[in-house]
Amino acid sequence: MRSTVIIVSAAVFALLFIFAAGCTAATEEKTGSAAPSPADEAYARGLAEYGAANYRTAEERFAEACALYAGAGDPDRARTARNAMFRANRTYAEYTFDTAAAEAALREKVPGITDVAITDWLENRAQKIVSENETLYFYDIAGNYLYAHPDEMQKLNGGNLDFDYIARYAWSVNRSESGPYVNPVRYEGVERLEIPFEALPSTGILKIWLPLPVETDAQRNVTVTNLSCPDFIVAGPVTTGSIGYVYYEIPAGAVNGNLVISADIAFTSYEQVFDDIDPEKVGEYNTSDPEYLLYTKSERNIELTDAVREKAQEIVGNETNPHLQAQMIYRHIIKTYPYSHVPHGSLDAREPKAAESTYMFETGHGDCGTQSMLFAAFCRSLGIPARAVGGYQMLLSETPGTHFWAEYYLPGYGWVPNDVTVAEVADWVAIPEEKGAAFKDYYAANLDPTRFVIQKNVDAPMDPSLPGDAVVFRVVRQYPAIVCDTAEDDLDLVGMECFGISLEAVA
Repeated sequence: MRSTVIIVSAAVFALLFIFAAGCTAATEEKTGSAAPSPADEAYARGLAEYGAANYRTAEERFAEACALYAGAGDPDRARTARNAMFRANRTYAEYTFDTAAAEAALREKVPGITDVAITDWLENRAQKIVSENETLYFYDIAGNYLYAHPDEMQKLNGGNLDFDYIARYAWSVNRSESGPYVNPVRYEGVERLEIPFEALPSTGILKIWLPLPVETDAQRNVTVTNLSCPDFIVAGPVTTGSIGYVYYEIPAGAVNGNLVISADIAFTSYEQVFDDIDPEKVGEYNTSDPEYLLYTKSERNIELTDAVREKAQEIVGNETNPHLQAQMIYRHIIKTYPYSHVPHGSLDAREPKAAESTYMFETGHGDCGTQSMLFAAFCRSLGIPARAVGGYQMLLSETPGTHFWAEYYLPGYGWVPNDVTVAEVADWVAIPEEKGAAFKDYYAANLDPTRFVIQKNVDAPMDPSLPGDAVVFRVVRQYPAIVCDTAEDDLDLVGMECFGISLEAVA
């Protein structure tokens, strides 16, 4: 398994820019054959440096162009250059280690690791990128080594991981048999976004998409109350459909201190129990149904390629039952694609776009979202509707943690959940084999009720949609999306550090 480095030629990147922003065309229209301005030259150098995989230098040139355009009174091109600067930064920012630092991180966090193991990991398996002809390694290089070597992970976990607590639903002997939706838990809490005043622009409009809980078969009675800044709500709150959110447009001049947006939320989460599915009772798909077509097509981050189709067919062999096929894919991912942290920001920023499912398929690296997207891609390639569901989980501790899992649809049964990532936790601790197997069996077609669902699938659309020229994380909506044309800082990243959710089980 090797990391893939995507390098865009300067010519291709320039074409992308022309079609997306029209900046070069506008220059020709205004100036005719006039020589390019210093701002245009700086921008062109930025494009060339990005195309040559000199991302740090490209960021500097785009920053120079942004300042020159702003000084010349051209805010539109200044914004375009600023966005290019943000993209260049996101492309490399998660790769924080040079070779020496990567080696040191492995030695520090993996006791007893050998020189041979370090060399093999750095050369053949670590996630890396090349910038300015220097190989840079992903910041969690040591953690990902441990995920790929569960025997080493077990040594470090020791008694630090309370697996009995994590397995409290999977190993329960009192589970209701009247499923599929049982054992409801009512949650109440608060979402809060607070951006420091000094990080805010003095002019312009702050466009903010705040995530909210959404109604699903397993998450019901959603309420959203006490939303801040009601005068600036343009759309929502939306709590039905494919994604939950409320959309704000707030004039920067209306903010006198820190910008605070909060919402009181509540919902009832149900345990999902589908472990009594009879494969012979699974009905036939209506292949003309709009929902079937939606969840069996190739999408931005659930990508159906010839290679994925071939692999999915190899996984299931001669099996034709969709339930049994999905179960085979679930176990294949646990065995073949171990959990690891991945550079989501870089994947989302790079051009041409790299689908997250394809990234894991080709490199072997992926976290809960990427594992779920690959599961969905395999299923879809076989004609099984599937999706990656996301929001937060309260299984590992009472504090909500960002998380994704998967669902596949069976006629006569509905959307059947599984959680590859949680199932894999059984490999991180030393427990009896039969207990680990029971844990994985549970998460093959069941789900605990410690979930907070925001979106039913990755890349779920919102109205209004995120602007196409903005630099904003598009795959998931676990954090607010923030766009402002006049901001000097990458507010979408700032918002991730300024957002929090508190939840409490009340019944």
